[in-house]
Amino acid sequence: MPESPDTTVNGRAQTRPSSPSTLLVHWLRDELGLTGTHVGCDTAQCGACTVLVDGQAVKSCSVLAVQAAGRSVTTVEGLAAPGGVLHAVQDAFIACHGLQCGFCTPGMVMSATALLAENPAPTEAEIVHALEGNLCRCTGYVNIVAAVQQAARTLQQEAA
Repeated sequence: MPESPDTTVNGRAQTRPSSPSTLLVHWLRDELGLTGTHVGCDTAQCGACTVLVDGQAVKSCSVLAVQAAGRSVTTVEGLAAPGGVLHAVQDAFIACHGLQCGFCTPGMVMSATALLAENPAPTEAEIVHALEGNLCRCTGYVNIVAAVQQAARTLQQEAA
């Protein structure tokens, strides 16, 4: 069985046995044990599997693990700082009740993180647009948008 390429996942170099046809979502979950990345629709429609690849939000059910060769992948587990201090986006989702069942939450958090890295002060319309590829069946999105707005404020304060 061929080895998957060296890929940095959550700051650690990873080389694991993997079929060339293994999807990134399955490599992360099944071979690396990073189950925060959820498998939802398997058709890149729901966004539950969203991770960051070189800082860009990517639906990991639509990418082969071998396509991550030489790249940096961040999952929801990799957002927290050493010692378990949550990322501002994770904190805001908790504080603003931006989650209910939690199934969509990792994908929403990763998409929001990518947005805020690119646009630290997004408008409400820009937040809604950035989250369009992520489906939530519980919250109605109001609290999710509020969480992203709060995270943006927190990150701006930390940067000042």
